[in-house]
Amino acid sequence: MKKVKIVGVPEHFNLPWHLAIEEGAFKDRGIQLDWTDIPEGTGKMCQLLKNEETDLAIILTEGLIRSISHGNPSKIVQEYISSPLLWGIHVSANSPREHIAELENDKIAISRIGSGSHLMAYIHAQNQGWDTGTLQFEIIDNLKGAVKSLVGGSDAYFMWEHYTTKPLVDKGIFKRLGDCPTPWPCFVVAASDSFLNSNAGLLRHILEVINMYTVEFKQIPSIDRTLANRYGQKLEDIKDWLSRTTWGQSQISSATVTEVQERLFNLNLIDEIQNPTEFLNHDF
Repeated sequence: MKKVKIVGVPEHFNLPWHLAIEEGAFKDRGIQLDWTDIPEGTGKMCQLLKNEETDLAIILTEGLIRSISHGNPSKIVQEYISSPLLWGIHVSANSPREHIAELENDKIAISRIGSGSHLMAYIHAQNQGWDTGTLQFEIIDNLKGAVKSLVGGSDAYFMWEHYTTKPLVDKGIFKRLGDCPTPWPCFVVAASDSFLNSNAGLLRHILEVINMYTVEFKQIPSIDRTLANRYGQKLEDIKDWLSRTTWGQSQISSATVTEVQERLFNLNLIDEIQNPTEFLNHDF
């Protein structure tokens, strides 16, 4: 049995992986896929890839591209979620702020530098026409840290996946002022170069398995109820999320990689725009 380490966020997007693991789909091919939840998100997962502490990651597109641009020896091996991620923009429920325009000069709570919450804060600010050179950040580590900070009196605003934070909005912990979708496919499957160099055949089997699961995922009987129960969501919210979400089974396009780089470069978040081949593995 070949051991492979994989990381991802503990969110509903990744249920296909857990079902495949629980049903023995990887073990049937001689693979022990060891999954670790990373509540801190993409910034932490980039570090794990760079340090060769994980082989694979299900990771946000913009975060990985920035990390590779900064020297992370990893590659995108295919899209995972082809649709945009809907980032909710939150403040404490007790905050008097009611409109996004009121946030222009406020600090932003982020899990860490290089995370989706960090990078999408820039993209959102740019969309609003704000001065992105003056953004200030407060590191809160993860969603629990955001709750502690905002409930504890921080005037920061916090961007996180809309449906993951919806229960906190429903409970009156957060107030959501709006949403900001990513301009590109949101999640990719990433592999460290060291893993790719010696396990191409193994990775091919892993992708074949997960792609079989994601192609059929929405057709699984009562999958909406399963998701709602496992992730503490309202059924109507999961139905809405499923209607917006598409899983991908092929490599992300070079045009998308260039688009992401151009946006990050324009925001001074990367130093140069490189050939997309620096980011993509084309062996599959």
